[in-house]
Amino acid sequence: MDKEIEKIIVKAFFTKRLQDRVMFEMSSAKKRKDALSRLCHSYRITLREEYMFDIPKPNSDPEAIAKLLKQNGAGDSCYVISWDEEIDGKVQPLLTALEHAVGMGMPSIISCIPDKLAYFEAEQEVLPSPRFLLKRKQ
Repeated sequence: MDKEIEKIIVKAFFTKRLQDRVMFEMSSAKKRKDALSRLCHSYRITLREEYMFDIPKPNSDPEAIAKLLKQNGAGDSCYVISWDEEIDGKVQPLLTALEHAVGMGMPSIISCIPDKLAYFEAEQEVLPSPRFLLKRKQ
């Protein structure tokens, strides 16, 4: 886990009132899932909605999502915060991370530019899971 990158992501995309709590939870092995649980059903009050942009359907193709992210400035690698422990807290090739996260059914944030651009997939409640581009002005 890279605490500095995670701090940048949290400060950029999480609501101000939750940032300190989320950082505390993410830095604890015992509480990390608590932070990730905030991205399940209550993601609209956890993340800053002004930076959330729906990815139009069909939106379940990792290659198409990678292309969209690259059009917005993403490189070939990313940092992942995910319910999937196999990819959580790691730098990964962008497409590899998306192939793991897209359709998993649990929340993931794939950060392409830590304070500017990320992919977010929420917990699956209905098909498909809600999928968003998290984007701040560059």
